[in-house]
Amino acid sequence: MKNIVFARVDDRLIHGEVVTAWTPSYSINHIVIIDDIVASDPFQKRILKALAPTKVRVDAFTTEEGIAELKKPFNEKERVLLLTKTPITYAKLVEGGIELPQVNLGGMGIREERKPFIKNVACDEAEVDAIRQMVDKGVHVFYQLVPEQRLIEITNLL
Repeated sequence: MKNIVFARVDDRLIHGEVVTAWTPSYSINHIVIIDDIVASDPFQKRILKALAPTKVRVDAFTTEEGIAELKKPFNEKERVLLLTKTPITYAKLVEGGIELPQVNLGGMGIREERKPFIKNVACDEAEVDAIRQMVDKGVHVFYQLVPEQRLIEITNLL
């Protein structure tokens, strides 16, 4: 399996916090985005690749493709930051056999059915259910905006 060193949920995918805080903190050299819409849109992929730090490879896959890609052999030199827009995608990855020791809830804005969950994270019922499923399978799910901030456990919010 790929060397996933950090997994984050963030609507914006690659942006300032990811580029200036998370990527250097974990010595990331490969960002893998799992999102069905982004994976099928060459323009969005080009923009996200342009936003990434120099010498950091960026790939975008559908959920199905992502499961296959992430199951490829471990390479200790490859340090993967996994990004999705919703915890539902992570629940699907876990269901597909991907081992995730942790998932960081980052920026998930209020929209449509989403309601405030914690800090700047809003979730709809399906997303809360996905978080619950991951926690039930032993995945550590937490909130932390940037590495310098205190980690906040979310289990008591479920």
